[in-house]
Amino acid sequence: MFTTPAQFAELQKGQMDAAVALSQTFFDAAERLMELNLAAAKATLEESVEKSQALLSAKDVQEMIALSSGNAQPTLEKAVSYSRTVYGIANGANAEVSRIVEAQIAESNKKVAQLIDFAAKNAPAGSEPAVTAFKSAVAAVNTAYDTFAKATKQAVEMAESNVAAATSATMKAANGASEAVKVAKRK
Repeated sequence: MFTTPAQFAELQKGQMDAAVALSQTFFDAAERLMELNLAAAKATLEESVEKSQALLSAKDVQEMIALSSGNAQPTLEKAVSYSRTVYGIANGANAEVSRIVEAQIAESNKKVAQLIDFAAKNAPAGSEPAVTAFKSAVAAVNTAYDTFAKATKQAVEMAESNVAAATSATMKAANGASEAVKVAKRK
């Protein structure tokens, strides 16, 4: 497998490239989260000032209650939107990490296959059963990994579906509660 220093250097370069790609993915996700958090903090501060000024300018208790109750729905919608964005950033980073890891595993499998072929060609007579057993073990490990990867992807898809359903149900319930408050105020 590593018959020359150039082959060993090539392997090290591949590992280093993967490490750099993973680092870049994590830094990009952290940067996007930081930008999101700064934007959310700025918007929250501006809205707090506006809402405080509106509450301070209320002429009576009824107007103050109306202003306060009208703030709940937009706040919930913004919280849900923020959560979706955070989830999107995390999900995108996870997909990129998975892509990088899968590429590294594919490359490692290729190198192991080359090593097995090299060992089989240079093995002493009578060692064929050991080489065959080793090939079977490697194939079993690869099959187990593929099964695990598929199960993980299915679990992630199911979790995404459940999050979407829960978000939708929460928004519907909040809208219903908001409408009920409006109807109650009219009476």
